[in-house]
Amino acid sequence: MTTLALDNTFDDPTRRAPLVLGHDEFSTVTEKICGVNEARRAPRAWYIAFAISLFFTGILGVMILYLFATGVGVWGNQNPVMWGFPIINFVFWIGIGHAGTLISAILYLFRQKWRTAINRFAEAMTIFAVICALMFPSIHVGRVWVLYWTIPIPNQMELWPQFRSPLIWDFFAVGTYFTVSFLFWYVGMIPDLATLRDRATTRLRAIVYGIFALGWRGSIRHWHRYERAYLLLAALATPLVLSVHSVVSFDFAISQLPGWHTTIFPPYFVAGAIFSGFAMVMTLAIPARQLWGLKDFITLRHLENMNKIILVTGSMVGYAYIMEFFTSWYSGSLYEWFGFANRAFGPYAWAYWIMVSCNVLVPQIFWFKAARQSIWVMFIASLLVNLGMWFERFVIIVTSLAQDFLPSSWGYYVPTWVDLLMLAGSFGLFLTLFLLFCRYLPIIAIAEVKAVMPKAHAHESEASR
Repeated sequence: MTTLALDNTFDDPTRRAPLVLGHDEFSTVTEKICGVNEARRAPRAWYIAFAISLFFTGILGVMILYLFATGVGVWGNQNPVMWGFPIINFVFWIGIGHAGTLISAILYLFRQKWRTAINRFAEAMTIFAVICALMFPSIHVGRVWVLYWTIPIPNQMELWPQFRSPLIWDFFAVGTYFTVSFLFWYVGMIPDLATLRDRATTRLRAIVYGIFALGWRGSIRHWHRYERAYLLLAALATPLVLSVHSVVSFDFAISQLPGWHTTIFPPYFVAGAIFSGFAMVMTLAIPARQLWGLKDFITLRHLENMNKIILVTGSMVGYAYIMEFFTSWYSGSLYEWFGFANRAFGPYAWAYWIMVSCNVLVPQIFWFKAARQSIWVMFIASLLVNLGMWFERFVIIVTSLAQDFLPSSWGYYVPTWVDLLMLAGSFGLFLTLFLLFCRYLPIIAIAEVKAVMPKAHAHESEASR
């Protein structure tokens, strides 16, 4: 009987690559994974990466202070392109955060065992990406000191937000997504935090991990409530994968602007978000398994399955690109047709073809098994996909605003040095948070990895004999 597994294999374990390599005992799994956090010194590469990331995070902080002191004129945003890098980066980072919830929640509901080694840092990636995303709309409002006006709370002016605005929908959708994703990530870590607490060699580590372990003792009652809560959070998080980026797409789709006013945007944005999210998981997983020696847990089977998802979602994104041109031509609207033709052959054609090359052509290499199992091929492909998905947001936002209905109001958008440094700084913030997570929190779900080991199902194999 076949399973729902994405790797197209059978229940017979002799026909599948194992999910955990080289470990026959539960204790060795605990030693290996906890050793990442318990080592007195991290690998030298970690310190180099952390220093670089922290440097760019500092640049981001300086640029934000400069923005507050000077004003939004330091950005390249100007008439007619009033949405520039800040909104491009917002949509990009929100998309990056989708793979974590997909891997953790949806694959958990479908009982996909291959998720166990990659779900923890995919969930962490979600949290950090949403933090980076929420930063940009907050500073894009200009007068950040009155940001609370956008929140539906009583205030001295009796001012309430316009609930028909999709920007308010963003606030609720992204806020809910962050809250549920954070709870899902944290609840899943509780058993592993208790393991680190029990293995702590210093009083400080025992106290800190003990506080966050919430008194976990591993009793039957604890496990029963844990699994019930984890299942409920997974069920709650699953529709958010579809709803959050659909709501983000409404920022564009409900407008009357050529290139934005289209019903394909919600599924198109969701597919693109999953596509870019899995590419980022790949970008982070490959160095992590090499740096901390986790190849026995993050195996080629995990990476190959993610490559297959990248291939499928990349093909869906390519189909959406084609349908955008078809619907604009079939609509009979001169403005719609010009908007899309201008993307491919106008002043921003260079950005459009970078987008198409990275998002449509590059993933097609994963049709070949040798490419799906080559570490360097998949790592370079994931970097190119991330680049292409950023350019997708650039093309969607900039081309439609720069040249709309009236040629007299056309302009050419050029980012400033502040825009570029803030983009680099957002990556610095993301990597700083991720590196701290890898150093001090369990990067792999210990209990879940043990649950998929052959030893955990020894009684089943004996019964089948």
